[in-house]
Amino acid sequence: MRDILSDLSDAMSDPDPVRRAQIQMKRPLPKRFYKEVSTDAADEGFRILLDGRPVRTPGKKLLAVPTQPIADRLVAEWDGQAEEIDPAKMPVTRLVNTAVDGVADNFDAVFDEIVRFSGTDLLCYRADSPAGLVDRQRDGWDPIIRWAADAKGARFILVEGVMHQEQPVPAIEAFSAALSAYRHPLALACLHTVTTLTGSALLALALAEGEIDADKAWALAHLDEDWQIEHWGTDEEAFHRRELRREEMDVAASVLAEMSS
Repeated sequence: MRDILSDLSDAMSDPDPVRRAQIQMKRPLPKRFYKEVSTDAADEGFRILLDGRPVRTPGKKLLAVPTQPIADRLVAEWDGQAEEIDPAKMPVTRLVNTAVDGVADNFDAVFDEIVRFSGTDLLCYRADSPAGLVDRQRDGWDPIIRWAADAKGARFILVEGVMHQEQPVPAIEAFSAALSAYRHPLALACLHTVTTLTGSALLALALAEGEIDADKAWALAHLDEDWQIEHWGTDEEAFHRRELRREEMDVAASVLAEMSS
């Protein structure tokens, strides 16, 4: 079978959604070469089949996921392609490729990167003015800080301004212990995506734990930005980039939720 994902690897895997769109615009889309998309269960999980043959990732690994609901979404993406295959319309496939090719063989490195994010977490760095922004940060972010302390034993220090504050080792260790509940490469890929898009490992963990939903996580992550927009406005390019990033986070959040389905 033609390895279609190898042909699309650059466009499917670039972490920047705007860059992906640029890549896709510069290259012709490949023609759809299969008729039927299906799934079956194997030792590796639920595989995706094109005309009965398993799909492989750009890294030549089997495209398989741990639950049927996620497999059904992959089937829908592949089956939804028309005469041409458009990677821009395959966000779940792209996320699974990242997990299989990028996270599975580098699990500890990805895990450690999320833990490092917690040491400089967005929610710990507070404005000292204006008063309205200070109040908004306190009202929005403090409940997550308290949840991390009470539910996970991770007691982080809050700082005014942007000067780096070394967080207590016990707080980082407690966060790491909580993150250890998510040992599957796809779950970790989802958490890494949410962490990098929000700038907050605490928001990613709270989302995974069901403490907040995707709408709340996004709003809290963009609290400062929304304050600036309210007072100074935004431009079309910035708005478009933000919308693309929101779509990325929604996919990661929904796949993470479906990991237990």
